[in-house]
Amino acid sequence: ITGETGTGKELVARALHRESPRAGKPFIALNTAAIPAELLESELFGHEAGAFTGASKRHVGRFEQAHGGTLFLDEIGDMPASLQTRLLRVLAEGEFFRVGGRELIQVDVRVIAATHQDLEQRVRDGQFRADLLHRLNVVRLHLPPLRERRADIAALAERFLAQAVAHLGGNPRRLTAEALRVLQQQPWPGNVRELENSLWRLAVLAPADTITAEDVRRAQPAVSASESDSGADWSDALKHWADSALATGESGLHARASAVLDRVLLEAALAHCNGHRQHAAQRLGLGRNTVTRKLQTPPRKARP
Repeated sequence: ITGETGTGKELVARALHRESPRAGKPFIALNTAAIPAELLESELFGHEAGAFTGASKRHVGRFEQAHGGTLFLDEIGDMPASLQTRLLRVLAEGEFFRVGGRELIQVDVRVIAATHQDLEQRVRDGQFRADLLHRLNVVRLHLPPLRERRADIAALAERFLAQAVAHLGGNPRRLTAEALRVLQQQPWPGNVRELENSLWRLAVLAPADTITAEDVRRAQPAVSASESDSGADWSDALKHWADSALATGESGLHARASAVLDRVLLEAALAHCNGHRQHAAQRLGLGRNTVTRKLQTPPRKARP
């Protein structure tokens, strides 16, 4: 599955699993870019007790966990060359050894891989094995960016807003027709994930239950100083929301606002860095694994 960051590649993989004869078996997902190279082999194939320092007991890897089902390997283009060779053998033979093991493990797993990178170019650059690409590239699905399917934006926005309100609590909210038109005009470099986070942000910051076009414009994360007096509109909207929520006796405001702010910062950094998580992490002053973990963790509902 190919497509830009945020287009929903894992959702497509889960849908393929759900509608397949393997639906009753495990769906196991692993972001290969989120695991340090020295640990990735053990994560994929498992290890025996004593295989390396700290390996006090046997660990069952993702291939064994997914036996009979589907293993989703995200960001496959970032996989180290040494592991590409091992993965190729598993795909070809359906068998492997755990790290430090002598028992041949046989598995029946369908592998779905995903990447936002041009794998053919990485093959030409010597960074990805051509034979592994050929083995993976049986059926290719390309997910278009959100800017190429603007007709979907209104339905997605209304769904994301309803989910955010249900998760965060509060009164039902709706988007005006003009607000939806403004959303449809945005470039959305972060694609569906960025749109989702924008609606979470509006669920927290919009001052009324009816969200207007002006609310949408104010809530966009990237605003020039001339348009927003160095962020005054954004902070004013936050203050207005906090005042309203406190006046109605709501609690858990900090957790709600912090969760949305966290996601906004992450998505803005990824958009500015063209989806490169390492660069985005550096811009935010975070570790790459922290960025990946935060992106994969939905905001938790604030409790009184």
